[in-house]
Order: sequence, then C-alpha cells, then structure tokens
Amino acid sequence: MAERRAIAVYVSLEEAAESMSVSVRTIRRWIAAGTLPAYRCGKRAIRIKLDDLEATPQKMPTAQL
Repeated sequence: MAERRAIAVYVSLEEAAESMSVSVRTIRRWIAAGTLPAYRCGKRAIRIKLDDLEATPQKMPTAQL
C-alpha cells in the first residue's frame, strides 16, 4: 500500500498577516530578514508555506524573580 503524502498548504501575504495579527509590511520584513521563507509563484505572486508561518513565532523568555 502506497504511503499518502500530505500536500503543503500555501497562503498569500495578506492571509499570513491576518493569521499572525500583523501587517503585510511586517510579513515582508520577515521575508527580507530571512526569518520567514517565501516562494514566488509566477511573476508576482508570493506565497508562504503554512508550516513555515506556524514555525516563525519564538517563545520569549520569562522574567526571573
């Protein structure tokens, strides 16, 4: 029996920004900084793999008292 491969889900910059509660400009900054991988589809469309988007946030250290 053949193993089923999961198909990657890609979102637009606008969808990524909305799901992370940030601006599209912030998403573009993350891409430019190399923090968030992005993929060009055609001449202009840029898409982000949902798995990459979910992996972007980093846990902040808590203050020690």
